[in-house]
Amino acid sequence: MSRAGCVCRLLGRQFWSRGGLTQAQSSHAVLHPWGAAFPGCSFLSGSVSSWKITAGIHTGKPSYAIPPKITETDEADALYKRISVLVKCHDRAVLDSYEYFATLAASELDIHVEKVYEPPKKIKRLTVLKSVHIFKKHRVQYEMRTYYRCIELKHLTGSTARVYLEYIQRNLPEGVAMEVTTTAIEKLPEHIKRPVWNTLPPVSDHQSQ
Repeated sequence: MSRAGCVCRLLGRQFWSRGGLTQAQSSHAVLHPWGAAFPGCSFLSGSVSSWKITAGIHTGKPSYAIPPKITETDEADALYKRISVLVKCHDRAVLDSYEYFATLAASELDIHVEKVYEPPKKIKRLTVLKSVHIFKKHRVQYEMRTYYRCIELKHLTGSTARVYLEYIQRNLPEGVAMEVTTTAIEKLPEHIKRPVWNTLPPVSDHQSQ
């Protein structure tokens, strides 16, 4: 048995011989894996409401993590009048399934879906020889079709847009490309808000004649 184990066993015997924990203390104490409870030691015990205990993967040892604090900033959130999400792939069934997923996620986040439409598909044809070396008159034609689906969202904030776009992009199927176009609402600059005639130099009578 190691020296640390002997010390912990000795401390545990002394602790339990003095009466142990009360009922109120036992409900807010975290037992150490060695078998003894030490309410005075911050690294061996802690309040359940202020500590988060998570088991390490493949280690069996608990790790103690303090929940992060919420930070507030004075920076104004961005406002988007419209966000257009265009996806394209070579299989229409995949787009149908992804459209259902994207619109369902938008409804769960209370995002207004203005419209969903399907732009015209593009067809690219390639005609090559059927044989590599001979039979020039015998040819074969390959066709590649690209289907599109556009989802237009209306009146979003910057934080909501970031969460939604990251969620649908992480769940993008294989072989599907996405293009996002945003239309932001911005404040007019000061040089545009001021009247132009106030910035012009005064015109004298001699110049007007």
